[in-house]
Amino acid sequence: MFQAYKYRIYPTIEQQIALAKSFGCCRWYWNYALNLCQETYKTTGKGLSRTAIQGLLPQLKQEYPWLTDAYSQCLQVVALNLSTAYKNFFEKRARLPQFKSKHGRQSISYPQNVKFEGDYLKLPGKVGSVDCVVHREFEGTIKTVTISKNPDGKYYASVLVDDGKETPNSLTNGKAIGIDLGLTHLAITSDGEKYSNPKHFAKHQRNLKRKQQKLSRKQKGSNSRQKARLKVAKVHAKISRCREDFLHKLSRKIVNENQVIAVEDLAVKNMVINPKLAKSISDCGWGMFGTMLKYKAEKEGKTYIEIERFFPSSKTCNVCLNQVGSLPLDVRSWTCEHCQTIHDRDINAAINIKNEALRILSLGTSDTAMLRGCKSFEQTSVSSDAPPVETGSPYRRAMARLVEKWG
Repeated sequence: MFQAYKYRIYPTIEQQIALAKSFGCCRWYWNYALNLCQETYKTTGKGLSRTAIQGLLPQLKQEYPWLTDAYSQCLQVVALNLSTAYKNFFEKRARLPQFKSKHGRQSISYPQNVKFEGDYLKLPGKVGSVDCVVHREFEGTIKTVTISKNPDGKYYASVLVDDGKETPNSLTNGKAIGIDLGLTHLAITSDGEKYSNPKHFAKHQRNLKRKQQKLSRKQKGSNSRQKARLKVAKVHAKISRCREDFLHKLSRKIVNENQVIAVEDLAVKNMVINPKLAKSISDCGWGMFGTMLKYKAEKEGKTYIEIERFFPSSKTCNVCLNQVGSLPLDVRSWTCEHCQTIHDRDINAAINIKNEALRILSLGTSDTAMLRGCKSFEQTSVSSDAPPVETGSPYRRAMARLVEKWG
C-alpha cells in the first residue's frame, strides 16, 4: 500500500539555484513535448507515446546544452507525467494538459537514488544533501520523491513510500453515519452533531485585501513588487494550511468513530457559478474534505460511499418518507404534513443520506440484506427495503409505492 509523507526542506542558496535550474529545464521540456504532441495530432490525427517523447532527449541535450543542469531521470519523469495526463484526459478523469508557467508552484520528481541520512535528504545530481525536518518516521521503500516550491517561497519534499502491506478490505460491520455538508455548519451528521464552518478566508480577508492593494500600486518588474507579491502569497498559504489542518482533524475524528461513512456527491464546480455563494463554497473545501474521508477510510478498511447529488435528502421525511414539493434554502426546519414530525433540515438530510447508503449496501451484497451488516442507533427508514429501479425517476416512484404500503 502506498503512503505519502510531506516534509519541509531548507535548501541553501546554492541548492536553491540548482533546484531553480532543474525546475526550469523540466518545465521547458514539458512545454516543448506538449506543443509537439499538439502539432503532431493536428497533422496526423495521432499523439506521441511516452517512448517517443523520451527519445527526443538525446537530440535536445545536444541542441540545448543547459538541459544537462537537470538530473536526467527528472526529465524522463516529465515524459511519463505527460503521457499519464493525456491518458487521464481521454478516460475523462482530468482536463486537457496545459502549458506550465514559471510563475506559481514549481516541482520536479526523482524516481530513485534518493535516501535519508539523519536530518538530511540526499538528492542525486547537483543538489546533494538538503536539510530536512523529518517530523514523522516511515517504514517501507521509497518510490518517488517530489521536490516543490510554493509561491510563498517555501520548499517541500513529498515522499511516496510502499510499505508492503495490502489494502484492507472494506467492511460494513459497525456504526454508520451520514454527513450533510453546508455553509453555516461545514458538516452535519446523522447523530445530530454540527461542526461549525471556521471560514478561514473570511478571517484573513481584510489582511489579504490590504496586501493586494499594496501589490497593485507597485511598478511591474520592480523588486518592491516582487516583495509585495511574496507577502500576498504568504497570506494565501496561511489560509490554505489552516483549512487543511481543520479538515484533516475533522476527517480523522469521523473515520475513527465510524465504520460506514456516507456523504452526498456535490457538483462543487457547478455550484461556484453562483456569484453570491462562490467565495463561501470555495472556502469550505468540500471536495478536499471528501477526498480526505475517502482515503482515510480505505486505509482503515472502512466503507466510504457517496450518494448521488439528485437524491432529495432535505425534502424527504426520514420517518414516513413523505416528500415536500419545495423547500427554500432559508427554511431551516419544517414539519412533515403526513406524520407531523418536526425536522431540522440539515439533520434530516444527514439521516436520509445514511439510510440511502445502507439501502445501497444492503442491495449490493446478500449478507447485508435488511441492514444486518450495519448497526445504527437511529430509526431505520423503510427505504432500506426498497428494490432498485434502473429507469425513470427511481427514488420518487419507489418512495410513492413505499408510502402507500407503509403509510
